[in-house]
Amino acid sequence: MNISMLDQVGHSTLGYLEYIGGLVIQSGKTIKALPRTLPMVGNWSRWRSAIGQMLAVGVEAIPMVGIMAICSGFILAMQGASELRRFGALQYVIDLVTIGFTRELGPLLTAIAVSGRSGSAFSAEIGTMVVSEEIDVLRTMGIDPVEFVLAPKFLGALIMLPCLTVVSSACGILAGGAFMRFATGTAFGVYLNGVAHSMVVHDVMTGLIKSLAFAAIIVNVGCLEGLRVRGGPDSVGRSATSAVVKSTFLVILADVGFTTLFYLTGGGH
Repeated sequence: MNISMLDQVGHSTLGYLEYIGGLVIQSGKTIKALPRTLPMVGNWSRWRSAIGQMLAVGVEAIPMVGIMAICSGFILAMQGASELRRFGALQYVIDLVTIGFTRELGPLLTAIAVSGRSGSAFSAEIGTMVVSEEIDVLRTMGIDPVEFVLAPKFLGALIMLPCLTVVSSACGILAGGAFMRFATGTAFGVYLNGVAHSMVVHDVMTGLIKSLAFAAIIVNVGCLEGLRVRGGPDSVGRSATSAVVKSTFLVILADVGFTTLFYLTGGGH
């Protein structure tokens, strides 16, 4: 039984390492192909495809990201106020909401929303291309699938996730202001003045850096799961589910790593 358990642990560990290695190799190829998707210096059709991805990943996700942030901001302000009221420190609710969204909740909620919307879509789209042998046709025609399919998605996500993070943080902070207005009668101008004093450029930059890392994770996991599809149409659905689960897990794991790093280097104080 011990040998069997060791075999299973070793096999699982090698599988995880092989998957991470595949992500790293694919990321390197995608970054190498990225300049060819840029306007002026790259292929115009790739840039046009990247614009389409920006619309799909970013613009169409604004309602979902905004609603999630508004609900989370209202809940965070409500829970914070219920505890801080005991100590007569309701003014610190503004700090709680502002810092919480700029550092953590803004990029994290955005990544989770995009992972569910776009990560699964990337996997399903590429998986369908694999099943219908379109990827093989591209290779036969001498077209690099990474440049043709992956790079525009990567560029679109890199541009739009920081923008969505800003939208998410703004919606969450405004929702906190709405709660403070209803619960304590705090004037909105006073609330915004408190937000301006609580907001630090370092916190905003931290959230944006996280959003770039989350974008890379979501795109690469979704595309890798799609490229690994084998079998019929049913495997496309499984790959889409796997893409959402794995990308969400890796996003949260990366968030833990970033937060720990910033805390140890003094950025969390």
